[in-house]
Amino acid sequence: MTGRFPILYIAEAGAQDAVLSCGVLAYLVEAMPLARFTIVGSPASAPLFADTPRLDRLIVLEKESRLDWFGLWNQVRSTNWGLVVDMRGSALSGKLKRQKRAVRGEREPGVHAVELAARVLQLDEVPRPQLFVSEATQAAANALIPAGEGPLLAVGPGAEWMGRRWPAERFAKVASALVGEGGPLEGGRVLVVGAEADRDAAHTIRLALPRHRTIELQGRLSPLQAVAAVGRCTLYLGGDSLWTDLAVASGVPVVAAYGPSDEVERGPWGGVAVRGPRSVEEYRKIDPRLDQAILHMNDLPAERVLKAARKLLAERV
Repeated sequence: MTGRFPILYIAEAGAQDAVLSCGVLAYLVEAMPLARFTIVGSPASAPLFADTPRLDRLIVLEKESRLDWFGLWNQVRSTNWGLVVDMRGSALSGKLKRQKRAVRGEREPGVHAVELAARVLQLDEVPRPQLFVSEATQAAANALIPAGEGPLLAVGPGAEWMGRRWPAERFAKVASALVGEGGPLEGGRVLVVGAEADRDAAHTIRLALPRHRTIELQGRLSPLQAVAAVGRCTLYLGGDSLWTDLAVASGVPVVAAYGPSDEVERGPWGGVAVRGPRSVEEYRKIDPRLDQAILHMNDLPAERVLKAARKLLAERV
């Protein structure tokens, strides 16, 4: 291992969880310029850290069986680590040679995941989620965005679970009002990000806008490329999804439509979460485990999200 202060960072397996806590890693990168990093992640979370400065190794823990953890231990046990940061709270970090160890504790009701991550290092200030983007990643994202004038509005209409998916027609209505005549982003274009499964939602947004005003990139961007692309935008609209968390990590202003999600614990850090009339507890009365095939988000009107977007844009001028 090269470098004067080797740091081992064990990221969460879930991509959204890893993004929510990634400000801790960014803090270490910026606060410790002599540090070198080895990062462990899952197939879903490891690619998020591929462009981290001074990265020596990016290790993908394919599964989480005892055999996989033993294999990981064999890869990292020979190093005398300056610091081990364990965002999974695993037993592994306690068995390694290190000067210091920081381990994530249990979830605390009512405390945001970003704040809990900062407590791992006992930081006085909470670093915002931030993912690093290399010049090559930025160039790859830029190549997919046609040249054009006016501001860019990013929209991430998808969500893994249909219960957290706001109707595409309402995303389209808000986007049209923002980039249309008299809107705060008048003359702008709409950049749609998400998974390939969000194609129908993207088409709905495209049909609501004038020709050549929509850039459909759903299914065409890696998570880091999405950070790069959204980082070029003036505003991001989304829901409770990985794409919204990536937008937060890009530093762009975020407005997110929330329903059966707890924005207090997992809302867009530094952004705006817009709720309908029901609380999370009221959703749970209908859907106790929040996993049924129910369109929970139909009670959030487009006007409420549009108002929040206009207000946020006015504050950023």
